[in-house]
Amino acid sequence: MSNTKGFTTTILHSDRLLKPEFGAIHQPVHNAVTWGYDDVQGLVDVFQNKAKGYAYSRQGNPTTAALEQKVSQMEQGIATVSFSTGMAAISSTILALMKASDHIIASSYLFGNTRSVMQTYIDMGLEISFVDSTDAEEIKKAYRENTRMVFVETIANPATQVSDLGAIGDFCAEKKLIYVVDNTMTSPYLFRPATVKASLVINSLTKYIGGHGNALGGSVTDTGLFDWLGFPNIAPIIREQIRPEMQGITQIRKRGLRDGGGTLSPEAAHSISVGSETIALRLDRACGNAAILSEFLENHPLVSHVYYPGLKSHPQHALASSLFHRFGGLMSFTLVDGVDCLEFLNELKLVIKSSNLGDTRTLAIPVAQTIFFELGQEKRDEMGIPDSMIRLSVGIEDIDDLIADFSAAFAAF
Repeated sequence: MSNTKGFTTTILHSDRLLKPEFGAIHQPVHNAVTWGYDDVQGLVDVFQNKAKGYAYSRQGNPTTAALEQKVSQMEQGIATVSFSTGMAAISSTILALMKASDHIIASSYLFGNTRSVMQTYIDMGLEISFVDSTDAEEIKKAYRENTRMVFVETIANPATQVSDLGAIGDFCAEKKLIYVVDNTMTSPYLFRPATVKASLVINSLTKYIGGHGNALGGSVTDTGLFDWLGFPNIAPIIREQIRPEMQGITQIRKRGLRDGGGTLSPEAAHSISVGSETIALRLDRACGNAAILSEFLENHPLVSHVYYPGLKSHPQHALASSLFHRFGGLMSFTLVDGVDCLEFLNELKLVIKSSNLGDTRTLAIPVAQTIFFELGQEKRDEMGIPDSMIRLSVGIEDIDDLIADFSAAFAAF
């Protein structure tokens, strides 16, 4: 497909142009675990990276490969590796590329599970500094001679802080650091991290790309902007066999996916791939709903604060406006003193009490009591998460029905 085609046109026809069997327009689900070769030299060549092909499905098969191509097209990257979950993509990328005593600079506002796995790597010998990524100067202050990577999110979950992505990208390019941007909350439809010089882009495919809450998945995409020849942690065998621009993503596939084992199933890959075809339609609707709902909540007397980058009151509204196509479907809010957030949530009838994000349905969860409970009060305070915070993932329902549901819930207090 010509790169002059639009976002949706490109992903709609991505599978078809791979010429699947019998003229199928979607890549079929390939359930095979292993692959046979008439000439054993073909199998040897695949193992030695001399030929493309499949040997054992733990590190990929035609169904996951088709999804990976689609994600690469969305992110305008050179290659993608898919995983069983977004967390598998994150943990495997760090496992594959970092060594003990290497230093990572990470956002203080990382999602709770990402923060947790970072702590696990600290316990194993990595050095990780958590800083305010809304200010690139804080990233610069944290830099050390052994710094190898900077890891940030586009919009933080749940308090929606927006990283200073462009300035951080310039600094990483200057210092030759791997710049990892988790694009889950924006998705490649609203933002492409390659435009701010990201080296690697993480996506939880479970969220907006899959979009229907029916399949787990994750991915890491190489944008082609990082010089892997200058990176000291590439394994000698990969350095010898793989062309320079593919060395990083190959090491992630070999040492992260193959050795770590977080393989995406072909059934999940197929569901995510089909779901991705409507990402633009779904996100346009969700963003529109979120914009209206955020203003409704901000003006309600029982709401003390709304966290949504699309609001002019948001501290990074101007930055978000300069970066993103729209502001996404994630928001959070707190209630005034005297209104219990758990009791309020139980009054919502249309909105589903659930921990997922990026679904077609609107989902809500009390943050401090659930997904950030294990971090403890001190860490939650550092990340700007009050005990009364409610997180919303706004879906594609009719906005009048959403407003009516919230209005009825507020009326109970």
